[in-house]
Amino acid sequence: MIESALIISCQEKETTLLKEMLNTASVRQFTVLDTCESAGRLMLKQDFDLVIVNSPLRDESGERFSRYIASKGVSQVILLVKNEFFDSVCAVCEDDGVLTISKPLDKVLLWSALSLAKAAQNRIKKIQAENTQLKQKIEDIRVIDRAKCILISFMNMSEQEAHRYIEKQAMDMRSSRRIVAEGILKRYEN
Repeated sequence: MIESALIISCQEKETTLLKEMLNTASVRQFTVLDTCESAGRLMLKQDFDLVIVNSPLRDESGERFSRYIASKGVSQVILLVKNEFFDSVCAVCEDDGVLTISKPLDKVLLWSALSLAKAAQNRIKKIQAENTQLKQKIEDIRVIDRAKCILISFMNMSEQEAHRYIEKQAMDMRSSRRIVAEGILKRYEN
């Protein structure tokens, strides 16, 4: 689901259409800016699920900025370009994952692009959640392994005995192995 969007556009008619489409798509929060510079400053403070760049803009064409945002991997990017530039811009931007749409805007095509962006954003969020879980598991393993090393060094346990000790403590305390390992580290690393 796309919860937040950033529209970068200095053309009022198209901005109004984009706002309407986002409202229809149930986007809860969207911000409208008219330059890439102001959008870049805002994006340092806040992430958006979707960024729509309606080129040309006051300070640049929008192509470079779109590619930059897409390369960060946090936001889906839709770039709207004049029909005469569509082929050349699309060829450059598609490798970076920017969805490019030619103008004048077609509501059906824009709706399709929003649907694609929504699906891609959902996929990215799932992958980010999995990535976070995996990082947590790796950190848990590191902490537990350090605690095992301490038990091996200070308590003269074998690796298997240290493993069983941590697991038994976790079961007895109804706690995670990580918490038990952190307790061992606090006790012996001071």
